[in-house]
Formats: sequence, C-alpha cells, structure tokens
Amino acid sequence: MPSTVSDHVAPHPSVPAGPLPRNPGTALDLDWVGSVRVNRSASERRAATLVTRRTVKKAWQAGWLLRAITLIDLTTLAGDDTPGRVRRLCAKARRPVRDDLLGALGMDDTPLTVGAVCVYHAMVPTAMAALRGSGIPVAAVSTGFPAGLSPLATRVAEIHASVEAGAEEIDVVISRHLALAGDWRGLFDEIATFREACGEAHLKVILGTGELGTLRTVARASLVAMMAGADFVKTSTGKESENATLSVSLTMARTIRDYWERTGFAVGFKPAGGIRTAKDALAWLTLMREELGPRWCERDLFRFGASSLLADIERQLEHHVTGRYAALHKQPLA
Repeated sequence: MPSTVSDHVAPHPSVPAGPLPRNPGTALDLDWVGSVRVNRSASERRAATLVTRRTVKKAWQAGWLLRAITLIDLTTLAGDDTPGRVRRLCAKARRPVRDDLLGALGMDDTPLTVGAVCVYHAMVPTAMAALRGSGIPVAAVSTGFPAGLSPLATRVAEIHASVEAGAEEIDVVISRHLALAGDWRGLFDEIATFREACGEAHLKVILGTGELGTLRTVARASLVAMMAGADFVKTSTGKESENATLSVSLTMARTIRDYWERTGFAVGFKPAGGIRTAKDALAWLTLMREELGPRWCERDLFRFGASSLLADIERQLEHHVTGRYAALHKQPLA
C-alpha cells in the first residue's frame, strides 16, 4: 500500500521513555521511496488548523515555553561572527532566563539550558571552551554550508575536522540537485558517507526544503536521509528565501512516523529558519505533540534552529510574571 501523507491524524507512535538507540539506517528501498505520496491541500489544511484549534494559556503556556527553551539550538551563523560574540552566546546558553524570572516561576533549583549551541567550524574551539562543564553540546554546520556545493572530499574533511575539534553534533546540507533530479541512490550514498564521517557525533541532515519544490520531494528526501542513517532531519539552513513552514514540518513529521512504524527507530526533527516568536514555538510544539506524541517534545528528538527565538520567549515569560511586556531590546543577549 502506498505511503501517503494526508490530513488524517494517526495514533501516536509508542516510543519508550529514556535513551533510545541511534538510527542505524537501512538499505535504500526505492520501492518505498517511490510509493510516497503527499496530499498537498490536505496537508496545508491540517497545518493551518494547528494554530486555530489548540491554544495554551497562563501557567500552561509558561511551562511549554520553558520546555521550548531546552529544545533550542542557539545559533550564530553570520559572516561577521567573532569569538566574543560566540562566548556571549554560550553564556546565554548556560543561563537562558534571568534568575529573577526563574525564581518567580518556581524554577530556582531546576537546571535550565538550551539544547545546543550551533556555530561554524571555525568557532567550534571557542564554543567548546565557553561551554566546558555545562553539558551543552556544540553543533557545527558543515559540508559547504549553506549551499553544499563543495567537492565531496572537502565536505567530508570538514566533518572530520569539526568532530576532532569536539563537536558532538554535525548539521550537514545535502546536494539539493540530487533530490530535485530524483537521484535517490546518489543522495543516499552522500548522506551515508556523511554519517560514517561523523562517527559518534550525531548527524542532522538539512534538506533545504524551500528549494525542493514539492512536498512529495521533501517527504522522499526525508525518507532517504533516514535510510542513510540521519539522527535528525532538518528543514532549512535559514539562508533560503523560504525556510521552515508548518506544512513542510507536518510532511516531515509524518515521514518520521512512517519510518518509526516500519523500522522501530526514532529519528529527530529540527525546524530552522524564520522561527522567531514564542507563538511560533508553541505552534511547532503543538504539531509535534499531536502528530508524534509527547516523546517528540524532548531534546533528543526535537530541536529548534534559532537565533532570536529565545529573546521573545523570555519576554513572554516576563509578561507572565509581571503582567508587562518589556521591549525586545531590553532582553539579555539571545
């Protein structure tokens, strides 16, 4: 029976609590890939209702936003990045919310950090030093980010260099032309090569969904990435004209569920690019909870790729505590 992504809501996957085995990948199954279908209108209709049918308020909203903080890959990927900027970002990653707000929320004794800090390879040693002892992993973007058009040997060498520098997570970009041409064997082999180069470091595969044309291509590329051993599939680099959207994320979440049901291996999801507000964070958490269940709202299976999201979440938490909105520029660096 063909694999179809539609507006039907299936039961949540029964994923156990606690540590999960890494996705080892599978052999490339072209029949499975070819069977994938996506009902675009139904997917867009389902995505549109996520933010209208479900809301969380007051203490529940504050709780969800605190959870969202722990899922952020706090990111700086600018051409003018400096060691000082990266150190400030890492300090914020260690203490993402002001102590007075945590106290007012009853979170004084609860450790709260972001999910990871994401930087270019050149800044990995700086981030490693700044985060030492915190337990926060460093994620390095790699493989000719953001275009992914460097020679394969150069991209693989970049992965090795970041892993040797201490990065525990590697965010790679695919060669989008392989997906656009339907060269699934070529895409599978490329990602499998990246997975081997990562070793023990977790592999997040960036699809560049805004450049893939159709939701069907997004679903197929997601599936091939998981077959090749991806630990996470990620929407975007943040540099495309169209980045993470709820309809694309829904398509990828449904593909993750299909992969889990057929193989028994859970793969994580990371939307990135354009997720800037607390409202955005709540929408994506709602999507994950409704489509995949609460287990996919934990940091080993879900991350936000964001640079400014944390500032707005802290602003919303301050409103919850004080009843007033502070200007965004009044928030500590995020």
